[in-house]
This record gives sequence, structure tokens and C-alpha cells, in this order.
Amino acid sequence: MTLSLFAFLGTGEMILIAVVVLVLFGAKKVPELMKGVGTGIKEFKKASRDVQEEFTRAAEEPPTPTPTPPVRKPAETISHDSTHQA
Repeated sequence: MTLSLFAFLGTGEMILIAVVVLVLFGAKKVPELMKGVGTGIKEFKKASRDVQEEFTRAAEEPPTPTPTPPVRKPAETISHDSTHQA
């Protein structure tokens, strides 16, 4: 269930908020402000959709087998024989 901020606000409160925004930013700046907010919301939704698609794609593709490291044999011991000196 998604709750919206506007669900808790009545008509009077929304009008008061609109008047305060107009007084603070002026009539010329409000469209620019709303355009910026709209662009930000659109980019946020696109990014969250991309992340959701990536999770879905990762869940659907089969797991890749991890390569096993090669088994190394212990190093042979070199015997130093005094009879084989060059």
C-alpha cells in the first residue's frame, strides 16, 4: 500500500503551500523548479527500473561455474650429494 503525502493534506493546505512557493520563488522560477523536480523524478524512476531489470536478469541466467584452482604437487626435494660436484 502506497501512501501519498497529498492524502494527508486538504485543499486549504495545498493552496497555502502553493502560495508560499510562489512568494518564495516568484512566478518566473516556479516552472523551472517544477521542470527540475519532474526531471529528477523521471531519472530516479529510470534508474530504479534499470536496477530492477538487472536483478531480474541476474536471477534468470544460470550460474557460471567457478573455475577450480589447479592442484599443485609438493615440490620435489633436491638432495645435495657431495659426489656429484662439478
